[in-house]
Amino acid sequence: MVTKVIRYTTIIIVCLLAGCEKPPEYYQEQAANPDVFRASVKKLSDVIVYDIFSPPVASRIYAYPSIAAYEVIAGDREEYKSLAGQLTDLQRIPEPQTEEFNRPLAAIQAFIKVGTALVFSEDRMDSYAEEVYQDYSNMGMPERIIENSIDYGNKVGQHILEWADGDNYKQTRTFPKYTIDNRDFRWQPTPPDYMDAIEPHWNKIRPFVIDSSDQFVPEPPTPFNMDETSEFYQEVMEVYEVGKNIDEEQLEIAKFWDCNPYVSHHQGHVMFATKKITPGGHWVGITNIATKKAGSDFAATVEAFTIVSVALADAFISCWDEKYRSELIRPETVINKYIDEDWEPILQTPPFPEYTSGHSVISSAAATALTRLFGDPFPFEDTTELEYGLPSRNFESFFQASEEAAISRLYGGIHYMPACQNGVAQGKALGQFVISNITTRESGLSLK
Repeated sequence: MVTKVIRYTTIIIVCLLAGCEKPPEYYQEQAANPDVFRASVKKLSDVIVYDIFSPPVASRIYAYPSIAAYEVIAGDREEYKSLAGQLTDLQRIPEPQTEEFNRPLAAIQAFIKVGTALVFSEDRMDSYAEEVYQDYSNMGMPERIIENSIDYGNKVGQHILEWADGDNYKQTRTFPKYTIDNRDFRWQPTPPDYMDAIEPHWNKIRPFVIDSSDQFVPEPPTPFNMDETSEFYQEVMEVYEVGKNIDEEQLEIAKFWDCNPYVSHHQGHVMFATKKITPGGHWVGITNIATKKAGSDFAATVEAFTIVSVALADAFISCWDEKYRSELIRPETVINKYIDEDWEPILQTPPFPEYTSGHSVISSAAATALTRLFGDPFPFEDTTELEYGLPSRNFESFFQASEEAAISRLYGGIHYMPACQNGVAQGKALGQFVISNITTRESGLSLK
């Protein structure tokens, strides 16, 4: 053993003195550091925040790059199985034309290639890519290997982008806006900006795993009825009373899970906005925390981000299908019209119908996927919101976090209780379907 170490060290010293190419062992371990992939996902999140993508669109932006990276990694790992033939319409990626490339770098390049194509601020992703290339060069990776890895990552990325082009996203950009009418139950634009309804045609987006956007239709919302003896009136009053009597813990929970990508502020004639991660982005952040705590290697880290992002994307498709089926009016509109014209919710009401709660649906779906990957209990400190000026929160499990995310919408004054409760059920059912219908491992760690 000592002789081998001396021989290997001698080779490195000779190569350094002679300027020869370093052996693969010199850089392979560093190249496969999962922190590099986590940093790439974080960079994409930062750009999503900067570009102010809506929650459904952001979920699409997370999914495709993660899948691209996963397919590269699955290409030469016997224990990992390609998602081709498992995700709707996905075909196998092209085979590499040379063995002289580095898979982790190719995976990151595929991620960057796809992510860059899906955002507005391409320059920010391009600058990040140059930093990645320099980091790999500093590891001692030969330029030839770097170039071959980038080339293969680009080919896989292009393959995934061509697949993404068939999901109907571009077509929905041309569909008509949501039409407002005066029926009592129906959603109306809300203060302070009275924005148009966001993504009324998101149920036309091709799902990844679920059969269709209406596969997991929840039970209908409570019928609109402002008679004081009605069930709906009691739900409205619950939101109103919670908002008037909110305690410190409830307020902290509401703010922690706000995840509104664009909150506008008005002071006289001056308007400014704050930008944050989306609900899906928060769960991508939790995935980062979980993979790090679990000590996941590069491949397992990519796998986790992929499974979670796919569950999130399908959950948004399912939830938005219901939102524009029921078209239910928001608490703020009802309370201001019928009960108290001066009442304001703790959180700014987002611009789309109330039922079901998006955070409830997607949080339960993500928690289902993460629980399958990392188990239950899985204590963790959620530091995702620290950079937005909010304290961290501690949870004993992913489901505990998802349940708190759901009830936060009641505390925030933007949802009635059924949207939270039925949203949780919808998300859990969808999440279970996702993890039961894709296989990422050939071994016993398969999600099936």
